[in-house]
Amino acid sequence: MKKLSFILAFLIITSCGVKQTQNLLSTGNYDEAIANSVASLRFNKDKKGNQDYVYLLEEAFAKAKERDLNSLNLWEKERNPANFEKIFNTYLQLNDRQERIKPLLPLKLIKEGRNAIFPFDNYNDQIITSKNNLSNYLYNNAKSLMATSDKMNYRKAFDDLTYLNQINPNYKNTLDLLDEAHFKGTDYVSVTMRNETNMIIPGRLLNELLDFNTYGLNNKWTIYHGDKQKGIDYDFGMVVYFREIHISPEQIKESEFFKERQIKEGQKRLLDANGKEVLDNDGKPVLVDNIRTINVRIYETRQLKSSQIIAKVDYVDIRKNLLIQSFPLSSESIFENIFSTFKGDRRASDDNYYSNFDKRAIQFPSNEEMVYNTGEIFKNKLKDLILRNAFRN
Repeated sequence: MKKLSFILAFLIITSCGVKQTQNLLSTGNYDEAIANSVASLRFNKDKKGNQDYVYLLEEAFAKAKERDLNSLNLWEKERNPANFEKIFNTYLQLNDRQERIKPLLPLKLIKEGRNAIFPFDNYNDQIITSKNNLSNYLYNNAKSLMATSDKMNYRKAFDDLTYLNQINPNYKNTLDLLDEAHFKGTDYVSVTMRNETNMIIPGRLLNELLDFNTYGLNNKWTIYHGDKQKGIDYDFGMVVYFREIHISPEQIKESEFFKERQIKEGQKRLLDANGKEVLDNDGKPVLVDNIRTINVRIYETRQLKSSQIIAKVDYVDIRKNLLIQSFPLSSESIFENIFSTFKGDRRASDDNYYSNFDKRAIQFPSNEEMVYNTGEIFKNKLKDLILRNAFRN
């Protein structure tokens, strides 16, 4: 019975696969029909149950080839260079289709007593010719784009040259042109910091803020420089104005509060209303949890100090000498140290409070340290701002 069920299930799956492939063929998805048929025939091509796939493969191959050759005939008669890529890819497709079927041959059509027919052709000359035509077109088109001063054209040229180098590596001076197109298509952003506060910003912080290699912001078409470099005409400027820096006084706040809690301490014998022990069915004393109420008085000390940086970030179009947009930006850091002493049973306090009993007073950070720590937070916020606001859409 199990064997019969397995056979039925297999037949259903096979039938569904054949029907799906027939649908692909009837809707003109010839290469998908070929892929389905090849996959089904790859491991058991001579099996009777796979005969439908042989017929489908023969028909799909013939129709796909006929369609491709008709398209090629039209494109080649049009003599439009814009068709060079389609011509090259179609010849590759014709050749690839044959190569996928070759390992399966011969494929027998049992009822007809013959092998399935797949008229193969050698497309090597056409592939080489169409690749050369496409390579020459891509090269000349890129050169034309690069004859302008438009960065977007350089980026289009870079894409064409990248594709050219993929299909025809080291064609002429493609690699040199790629470097030029990338350099001239890239936006270079000069970043400067201006301190308009009455406080000294730590030099280490300024250096880290200007070290854009650590931001991870540079991408294919945008490069940020904290220090201007020779030989580069900058497209945009980003100016960070530090407007205000606030540092609070060192504060010590003391407080006192009381905590009470019930805890379990072992077990005790259960007594009735008359003070006698309660016994179970076996005559043994009944034991219950021994609950105690404990309390503690906590004397808490908080050390507090905070700092804040308030700034403005300007985006500037250097070539047009134009302010693009301004963004407010601020960051804050808080130093806090909590330590406590107690009288009573410390277990009455909250479990997550215990660590405060093991702490002591520590030295407050200096103003410079506070500004530096706030600057680290500011750096992350500046990075987020840049990621959310590109110079060029």
